[in-house]
Amino acid sequence: MAGTRKSSRGGANASNVGSVKALDRGLSLLECLAESERGMTQSDLAMTVGIPPATTFRLLNTLEQRKFVYQDVERGLWFVGQRAFQTGSAFLESRDFVVKARPYLRQLMEQSGETANLAVAENGRAVILAQVQSHEMMRMIVPLGSQSPMHASGLGKALLASMNDEAVSSILHRHGLPAITKHSITSPEQLRQALEEISARGWAYDDEEHALGLRCVAATIHDEFGNALAAVSISGPKSRIPDNKFPGLGQLVSKTAAEITATIGGQMPARPQTTVHAV
Repeated sequence: MAGTRKSSRGGANASNVGSVKALDRGLSLLECLAESERGMTQSDLAMTVGIPPATTFRLLNTLEQRKFVYQDVERGLWFVGQRAFQTGSAFLESRDFVVKARPYLRQLMEQSGETANLAVAENGRAVILAQVQSHEMMRMIVPLGSQSPMHASGLGKALLASMNDEAVSSILHRHGLPAITKHSITSPEQLRQALEEISARGWAYDDEEHALGLRCVAATIHDEFGNALAAVSISGPKSRIPDNKFPGLGQLVSKTAAEITATIGGQMPARPQTTVHAV
């Protein structure tokens, strides 16, 4: 559950020209709830977003009437509602490549036996837009919309390797290279070397860099101009993805990414050489 930190979403301190304070506050509450998997109380929401409890109460009731949120009365917890889900689904449907990629994600999952994912780069993070879960009992499951650091995920590194120097440096300056696990890349030189290797072979991997015991193999999907549009990956426990399986899975994921690229009318670019500048 969220603690007592002040939100940077806007809330009571929003000062954007032309913004509507009530709308800004209501959206801040929705964003806060979306980040909380176990729900939040009204008081926690008010404190986290930084708006008065009475205002929080009125906004939550309005959002509840429109079915954007709902309350578990017994526990006093608020959650994102069905209307918010429908709105988010409309966004996914508008991203035509997501719809077209789904059959390939299903095929990739069946061929590899592991969970298949589709993500885009957004605000310097890798954001999951689609997922087909493995049939295995032990498998990776994350909510759609989940974010992961670019430098500490297979999806993120695949996308980084397709970016130019300026874009990569901008992300590093904004987010740095924090150690998510003891295996995470934490220096620009390490990242530079990793991205050059990814560019050379055409696929990326995450070896317990985002979560201990989890491995991921990823490759990029490209638009009609050859620019990286998204990345596709498979993720599973280290016990089922040993070192000797990386090359075969890398080829499988790369093939899937190329098939999706062709289906959406994209084209595979010449692989760039990436240079990462100091943070």
